[in-house]
Amino acid sequence: MEAVAHPDPDLLIDFTSVSIRRNGHTLVGPVTWQVELDERWVILGPNGAGKTSLLQLAAAENHPSYGTAYVLGERLGRTDISELRPRIGLSSAALAARIPAEERVADLVVSAGYAVLGRWREKYDDIDIDRAIDMLESLGAEHLLDRTYGTLSEGERKRVLIARALMTDPELLLLDEPAAGVDLGGREELVESLGDLAADPDAPALVLVTHHVEEIPPGFTHCMLLSEGEIVKQGLLGDVLTAENLSEAFRQSIALDRIDDRFFARRARRLGRHRSR
Repeated sequence: MEAVAHPDPDLLIDFTSVSIRRNGHTLVGPVTWQVELDERWVILGPNGAGKTSLLQLAAAENHPSYGTAYVLGERLGRTDISELRPRIGLSSAALAARIPAEERVADLVVSAGYAVLGRWREKYDDIDIDRAIDMLESLGAEHLLDRTYGTLSEGERKRVLIARALMTDPELLLLDEPAAGVDLGGREELVESLGDLAADPDAPALVLVTHHVEEIPPGFTHCMLLSEGEIVKQGLLGDVLTAENLSEAFRQSIALDRIDDRFFARRARRLGRHRSR
C-alpha cells in the first residue's frame, strides 16, 4: 500500500466531511476539523454525541465511512496503521479494561515502548526505565512505581495511563474522559496535571474528550461542541464555550461561569410566578 502524505506538516489532524456509520446509523459526521501542532482541544457534548467515535478515528483505530481523514500527515486507509499508531498517545476506558490487576505500574508504563500490555520477556534499557519514572513524576505519580494496577484508586489509574500514553513521546495525545469515575480531589489533581502539560511548549498536541466543563484544564485553546453526531460549534475555546452554545448542545438551558480560567456549568433557573398558598 502506497502511503498518501498530507502536504501541510503542521496539521496533525485534518478531517474533511468525515462520517462514521455502523449498521446504517451515523455515529458522527459529517465533521470537518483541523488540529495544529501547538493546539489543545477539548471535545464536549452529551452522551451519544459521537465524541469517542471521533477520538477513535483520530487514534487511527477506525477508518471513516465517508470523507477524507489525515492523521499526523498520513491518510487513513492509505497508510500502514502499525507504523502510525505508535506516534499517537491514547488513554481510554477500553485500554484500562484490558490491564491485568497484577501488572506493576513501572512495567505498565515502560511496556508502551513495545505497544504491549503485560511485560513478558522484553528487555528495556536504563534510559527506558528512567523515562517511565520521569513520565510518572510529571503527573505526580512517581510514588506508585512499585504498586500493582489493581491496588490503585481510579484517579491514580488515570494518571498512570496518561504517563503510559506519554512514554513513546507521541506527536498527538488523545485523552478519552480521563476524569470519569474520579472523585473531586482526584479530579482536581488530574486537572492540575493536565494544565501543567498543556502549558509545556514541548508537550504534544492534546485532544481531551469530556462531558463536563469543570474538567477542562487551564491552558486549553480550542473546543468542539458535539450533539447527536453533529458539530454545534468549533473554534477558539472562549468563542465556543458559551451558555448559549452549551444550551444548544445539551438541549436544555445552561448557565456558565468562568472563574480563574476554569469553567462551571449548571442548569439555568427558570423564572416564573410563585404560587401563593
